[in-house]
Amino acid sequence: MKLLHTADWHLGHQLHGHDRHAEHQAFLDWLAATIAERRPDALLVAGDLFDTANPPASAWQQLYRFLARLRADHPALNIVLIGGNHDSPSKLDAPHELLRAFDLHLVGSVSRDSAGLLDIERLLVPLRGSDGAVLAWCAAVPFLRSSDLRPAELAEGADRLVEGVRDIYRQVLEEGRRRAGDLPLIAMGHAYLARGQLSELSERKVLGGNQHALPGDLFTGADYTALGHLHLAQQIGDKVHYSGSPLPLSLAEAEYRHQVLEVDFHGREASVSRLMVPRAVEMIRLPEQTLDEALAAIAALGLPECELAARPFLEVRLLLPKPEARIRERVLAALEGKPVRLARIAPRYSGSGRELAAGARVRLDEMSPEAVFRLCYQRQFEGEPDDALLASFNEMVQQVKEHEQ
Repeated sequence: MKLLHTADWHLGHQLHGHDRHAEHQAFLDWLAATIAERRPDALLVAGDLFDTANPPASAWQQLYRFLARLRADHPALNIVLIGGNHDSPSKLDAPHELLRAFDLHLVGSVSRDSAGLLDIERLLVPLRGSDGAVLAWCAAVPFLRSSDLRPAELAEGADRLVEGVRDIYRQVLEEGRRRAGDLPLIAMGHAYLARGQLSELSERKVLGGNQHALPGDLFTGADYTALGHLHLAQQIGDKVHYSGSPLPLSLAEAEYRHQVLEVDFHGREASVSRLMVPRAVEMIRLPEQTLDEALAAIAALGLPECELAARPFLEVRLLLPKPEARIRERVLAALEGKPVRLARIAPRYSGSGRELAAGARVRLDEMSPEAVFRLCYQRQFEGEPDDALLASFNEMVQQVKEHEQ
């Protein structure tokens, strides 16, 4: 049996205000072509289908058109999708019965009966071959929110959130193992595991942050675990894999090549290979430099003409001694006529970085407002504030004092 594992599509995502619909469509077209070429038995999408809980209608259309295309072209392909922390559980679950009629499994949330027992049946999906025979079982567990968790009695010092997640996976995987027997059992999830490497700037930590990073032994009994949430593809332990996102979701991922994982099973043993996703739009990050150097680098950019949706994103990183006037206007003027999209101007100031009143035996509340302002300026920038800036600051302080009287 062969499957493709992907996650974190974030349909509807914008990068610093720039629409990425065309990039997502290029990925979906590539994925459809890859499925036609590689002929997997299953496609697993491990959460964060959308970038927000209320994605635009165009993002919904993009997803449904892709699913309809796959079902028409590959009637026997198993398709299992789960919700992530960016997705709305209720919105994903709304078309459940309709999608199920087309043998599409989209699980947005876990549910319980009136007695509080977990509905395991909905979370276990048989993966069938073209002849209808079951090849494997998939435990499709979506992102778990605090309200989903009802752990049994907790040991002293145990974390309710971690133990609640553990309890759900235990129930589902135990039943999955019973049904699978000697067949492979695949776990799906959307979570942040301990030792997982975060992608700078583009991820929101789940379950309260790093202190609730989940242990890797949650998936005991599974022969392969397909995870989403971390945007950098990585392996945690022996059988647990993040596929990563197919698109860079922040400029910090400019040098990282994104991928989809292909998993081949021989019996219950899984071998994993990487299928690199071609990048439809490049990212250009200028090195930190002065404004004049950055303007010269922009002038030297030689880029081919292309339509707007295919133009590279540009990040201009600056290292400045202090704020300069009209930075954005000067950068935009330098970009006039160039086939590139300005995504971000990121200035960093070469101040001392020292703490306020460092080395001084005085409390901040014993210092005058102007003295504190001078220290703040020196910490952030090089040199001293000029007379005009000090005059403006003192005028503001006086206005505040008059207002408080």
